[in-house]
Amino acid sequence: MNADPITSNDLLTRRTQNVPRGLLTAHPIVISRGEGAHVWTTDGRKYIDLVAGIGVLNVGHNHPRVVAAVKRQLDLLSHTCFQVGAYEPYIELASRLNTLVGGSVPHKTVFLTTGAEATENAIKIARGYTNRPGVIAFRGGFHGRTLMGMSLTGMSEPYKQNFGPFAPDIYHVPFPDAYRGVTSEIALAALKEVFATNIAANRVAAIIIEPVQGDGGFLPAPDDFMQALRKITEEHGILLIADEIQTGFGRTGKMFGFQHSGITPDLVTLAKSLAGGLPLSAVTGKADIMDGPTPGGLGGTYGGNPLSCAAGLAVLDIFEEENLLERGLQLGQRMLNGFNKLQEKYPQIGEVRGLGAMLAIEFVKDATSKEPDPAMAQRVMERARENRVLVIKCGVHRNVVRSLIPLVADDATVDEAIHALDKAIGEAIGTAN
Repeated sequence: MNADPITSNDLLTRRTQNVPRGLLTAHPIVISRGEGAHVWTTDGRKYIDLVAGIGVLNVGHNHPRVVAAVKRQLDLLSHTCFQVGAYEPYIELASRLNTLVGGSVPHKTVFLTTGAEATENAIKIARGYTNRPGVIAFRGGFHGRTLMGMSLTGMSEPYKQNFGPFAPDIYHVPFPDAYRGVTSEIALAALKEVFATNIAANRVAAIIIEPVQGDGGFLPAPDDFMQALRKITEEHGILLIADEIQTGFGRTGKMFGFQHSGITPDLVTLAKSLAGGLPLSAVTGKADIMDGPTPGGLGGTYGGNPLSCAAGLAVLDIFEEENLLERGLQLGQRMLNGFNKLQEKYPQIGEVRGLGAMLAIEFVKDATSKEPDPAMAQRVMERARENRVLVIKCGVHRNVVRSLIPLVADDATVDEAIHALDKAIGEAIGTAN
């Protein structure tokens, strides 16, 4: 006799018993498969996925070309460690990223496994090249959950908790936020104040910035601010690190977020959508800077795993041959139009913002005071799930609902998602009291 199938409730009970509470799961569901912009749970429910592994699946769930590339590579070599012996997928993917990021300027790439590892190694490279200790990051920024990642992250909860003390020689300055009155001028003045009162500019190795703050609320850095940062760093011999872990690979309408402002950073951290769902991250930077650490200073057992590199090459092929950048722009504009209509309808929406298909809705209690309303964002997230759309929150106050829909989604899926969010917001308002 066949045993009864395991239900989602059974699995969620086992999850509570076997997985620590610190690993938060936003939705009480168990996902069994995915395709394109949709996922299915173990109990057969179908959802539009506006989370996509938190920005990992720009080419969609289980893209056939990614699956085929990994299967081919699996028959050849699953692992050996690049520090033991080189292999072609690593070298080929590094070469292509160097050209994508640096153009005609010589660049080099080292592969790692997670975004946090990319952050750690970017700081190591910057310090190794400049022989300086200081690093400046931004309030509201998120750079990972390791010691250095937490130290760079510019929000206290939930990431820092009681996990300190944190890495020294890390300094934070405001990030521009026009909605809340933080202009580029204010942020730049704060940076100069740090130079005057905390650490001299000639002791700063790097400034690290997300071209669009991700977990901090989907705040795009103004072009003039990015350009001013580039000028200041060049004047003082400071490296500029662009954290493209969430903004990279077409998410903002360009291959990389920094390209909107017309500047070239010294180092770029990459992860998430780099390998279509497989664990792979990278630091790509100017060749002389990347050669700052001496032999043995960089590496990692699984960094640049052959399967992940094969997936990464397939992702780049998809962008080149399937016009995914253009599709991402079209999709983003369609979704932005829909979100703007929601803002006109609901005064609880303080702002709609983002770049390309990296969009968010900020909920406030009052349009005048702009007081964050995290409870409203939570209700919208929950009601959206009931309407078969998955979203998650972001922002320092967790009052922002974000969308990271796969760039392969069709117009009908986008429209369905917007309609479901419309319904979810209305229901969330109705249950507020």
